[in-house]
Amino acid sequence: MARAFLLLLLLAPGAASAHTGAAGGLVSGLSHPVLGLDHVVAMVAVGLWGSVLGRPALWALPVAFPLVMAFGGVLGILGVLLPGVETGIALSGVALGLLVAFAVRLPLALAGAIVAAFALFHGHAHGAELPVAANPLAYAVGFVVSTGLLHLLGIGIGEATVRRGRPVLRALGAAIALMGGAFLTGLA
Repeated sequence: MARAFLLLLLLAPGAASAHTGAAGGLVSGLSHPVLGLDHVVAMVAVGLWGSVLGRPALWALPVAFPLVMAFGGVLGILGVLLPGVETGIALSGVALGLLVAFAVRLPLALAGAIVAAFALFHGHAHGAELPVAANPLAYAVGFVVSTGLLHLLGIGIGEATVRRGRPVLRALGAAIALMGGAFLTGLA
């Protein structure tokens, strides 16, 4: 099921860099993170890294991300300048992918700080589009729910992969890092 979902995401039009154009309501909010492959890889990577770290990070990281993302969204709505938003989003794929690929074990506070820093960039990108939304509240609810579902997908893949062996999980992390690098260099 996860493979089919990821395949559909790869085939979706506008699969990378979903932060262009005006936003609508709930459906637009739900689809925004899913249609931007740069968002997808980072959100899935958060769940995967949580699986690498185990409890409590397994749930703490995917909870922290949307909370800080919402704060970043508010900054975007208010027009607060956050330099390098697109670079920060691309780097989130690189860094989180490498953390998964090398099964980096960090203390929960440091892991949370890394995830929070990237969440700020992702949230800002969402929030900067929010003011033009037809229904800003519905849009915000949609992108938070969609982000949570992508985290759950990462957790599910991570937990299933851990049972099959760490090499598969590490390969997924490497693939995410490579995708992040492609976004960073403009190749994707």
